[in-house]
Amino acid sequence: MSHKRYSTDLTDAEWKILAPLIPGAKKGGYPRTTDMRAVCNAIYYQLKTGCQWELLPRDFPSSSTVYSYYRKWQRLGVWEQMNHSPTDRLRQQIGKLTQPTAVAADSQSVYHTF
Repeated sequence: MSHKRYSTDLTDAEWKILAPLIPGAKKGGYPRTTDMRAVCNAIYYQLKTGCQWELLPRDFPSSSTVYSYYRKWQRLGVWEQMNHSPTDRLRQQIGKLTQPTAVAADSQSVYHTF
């Protein structure tokens, strides 16, 4: 099924970064037939729009398939890895440690009157 472009779809450059972070198919089972980029696009669409999983547009893989991957990747820590990997790589490229050695936090005081 051809896929209509949505503003939440991954660009080719984004997919090139994220594709290696997607866990491979289970060994010994049937070959994977689901397009992982389409699954990611569906997940990003759902997260951005807030629609219910069952209301994903029909040009994405089935909502049960998308949700299954979403939950599996959540349990495996894939989302956390996807969030940190590009930053870690950039820090390494500029000669810094992947984890910052200092953090600056700012807080704002709020005064309530009752």
